[in-house]
Amino acid sequence: MDTRRETPDIETSTDAYAQRFTGPVGTWLLDKQWEAVNQMLQGCPGHNILEVGGGHAQLTGTLLDHDYDVTVMGSDPSCAHRIKPFIQPGRCAFNVGDLLDLPYPDRSFDTVIALRLMAHMQDWPRFLSELTRVARHTVIVDYPSQVSVNRVESLLFGLKKAVEGNTRAYQCFTTKIIGNTCLPLGYAPDNRQRQFFWPMVIHRALKMPKLSAAMESVSRAVGLTQTLGSPVVLKLSRITPAKHATAGTITPLDTTAAQTHHSQPAAIRSITPRGSPATA
Repeated sequence: MDTRRETPDIETSTDAYAQRFTGPVGTWLLDKQWEAVNQMLQGCPGHNILEVGGGHAQLTGTLLDHDYDVTVMGSDPSCAHRIKPFIQPGRCAFNVGDLLDLPYPDRSFDTVIALRLMAHMQDWPRFLSELTRVARHTVIVDYPSQVSVNRVESLLFGLKKAVEGNTRAYQCFTTKIIGNTCLPLGYAPDNRQRQFFWPMVIHRALKMPKLSAAMESVSRAVGLTQTLGSPVVLKLSRITPAKHATAGTITPLDTTAAQTHHSQPAAIRSITPRGSPATA
């Protein structure tokens, strides 16, 4: 048994996890997430996307509706549960594999997206190296920011546990930490979008999307979201060797280290070798 295997996407692919995003507030939260991802996708070459850990189904349908060719990869066959409506009619493919050893050749997909995942990966540097390896041009990830209200997350853990019920430990990052990890891999931060100034658990507890939208609008207008917003959706773009020496200049000035907070249908395939072509 491979003790290095990590499977946090099993939890995020469940109906229980999806309950966090039900109702009008959940719809609003996911709409804001799509706005950020869609912004990152603008100008990206190609329409071939791999969603790593995308069994949460938060993006798959929207990506397909925007004419992207989508493959979702999960760490377990159960991760296909919520995206069966897309798999069964053949609208997208689903593969099973190791999140730390993605079963695809180098540069198999134009863009690789991994949301709701990196914060729960113990070996996140290796995870990032695999995302960048199988991407031709672009990687999009999200993460809780250290430079945000997450710094006092422990004070909100009781509320978060009461509202969400299945809260897990997670890590917070900075753009610079991620950028410094990806630069030797040939990628650098290209764009980022801080989503919310107020913690998402506050919005879930309020259950008033219009009030939440007003609160966030004011926070963005006075510059709080741009400085302290979280989670962050980050676009990493492949850089040419000639740009390696200066790539750090586009990395924002976050400087602290990552911290941990405690808070099968026929279309499904299990893939192990990297030598075979990717399904797209």
